[in-house]
Amino acid sequence: MRRIPLILTALCCVALTQSTGPDAVVQRIRAGAEYARAATFIDGDYDRFVRELIALTEIPAPPFKEQARAKAYLELLRQQGLSDVELDAEGNAMGVRKGTSGSAGNMLAVVAHLDTVFPEGTDVKVKRQGTRLAAPGVGDNTRGLALMLAVIRAITAGAFQTKADVLFVGNVGEEGEGDLRGVKFLLQKGKYKDRIKQFIAIDGGEQSGITRGGVGSHRYRVSFKGPGGHSYGAFGLVNPAFAMGNAIAKISRLQVPNEPKTTFNVGVVSGGTSVNSIPASVQMDVDLRSESCDELKRVTDSFVASLRQAVDEENTSRSTREGRIQFDPKLIGDRPCGETAESTPLVRTAAAVVKAFGSTPHYEISSTDSNVPMNMSIPAVTIGRGGPGARAHAFDEWTDVERQGSVRAVQFAMTVILAAAEIP
Repeated sequence: MRRIPLILTALCCVALTQSTGPDAVVQRIRAGAEYARAATFIDGDYDRFVRELIALTEIPAPPFKEQARAKAYLELLRQQGLSDVELDAEGNAMGVRKGTSGSAGNMLAVVAHLDTVFPEGTDVKVKRQGTRLAAPGVGDNTRGLALMLAVIRAITAGAFQTKADVLFVGNVGEEGEGDLRGVKFLLQKGKYKDRIKQFIAIDGGEQSGITRGGVGSHRYRVSFKGPGGHSYGAFGLVNPAFAMGNAIAKISRLQVPNEPKTTFNVGVVSGGTSVNSIPASVQMDVDLRSESCDELKRVTDSFVASLRQAVDEENTSRSTREGRIQFDPKLIGDRPCGETAESTPLVRTAAAVVKAFGSTPHYEISSTDSNVPMNMSIPAVTIGRGGPGARAHAFDEWTDVERQGSVRAVQFAMTVILAAAEIP
């Protein structure tokens, strides 16, 4: 006789889960009057989205020189009616949309990076052919910046309320040697570091892809130094170039797994003064990556051992009467690895939105701003900015702002953000 209450309790729990789970929450958001208002607004806001995308693209944002774009983006955030709009000490432009839980509640951070990979002096004038926009950085990640502004306006137009405060950030330092410095500051030193409990980065293209794993990387600039000398008169002395060449050969033979994917690369070599001089100094830039924190450490240890072996072999094979070869591996980039479990509410929410928009979610591992919170055990995902596009990091980069797809992309990102921030 006692089984009946237990069965009823179990059925009630299942029903409650079904009515409050991510799929139900997303359905409730999309069925509400607020969503209908927001959707109508997004369609009418399309031309402004395109104008802002073009205007932001044409403000150069080279690595470590994002200030002009950050200042312009700050003003655009201010125009959206956000609270506490400011530039932080690292140069991130940010503002807060207040939730109903008050300042003591948890905060959702939504970020899109300001910087591009292109050097100072690059022609960033947008060339338009129909709905196709072409310019360096127009997709990665200027479209993400413009999308975020459109989402903020849509949430306001729909008169949505969220429980959590939402911090919107145009962040610096995502690309290359920027080394995720903007998000590292935001989460480790910034004023909201103790309040941010969820994190969404807008970066990448296709919106059915959910990045929930972070590829970690270590980047080194390794210098090799020795006494140098005349190529003929001092022949027989130790040579830093030989040591570096031997090191490169050893690195090329490192054994790494295919799964989890782990890679290494020597990308830049430089040094010396003339063809008839033994160089006193040479250097190389090395990139090591892995989907696994353990494998990243393993390949890094093997890399350093290869350097040491190569230098020892040079110092024992040639004369050191004028001095020995020394090497210095300087860490110039440290992107932490990490993962947000598929079972976490944030990942399940993003997946529910993908399904609600008629696609099948698939999970990705990449190197984005989400690496930092993932490594800190803060639930984080990176979602796409939408729109067909290609040639990221190339001078002929392009993105397509066809109206229907662009409107849908804003609706998608808005729904993910609202569901993560929790509507009352």
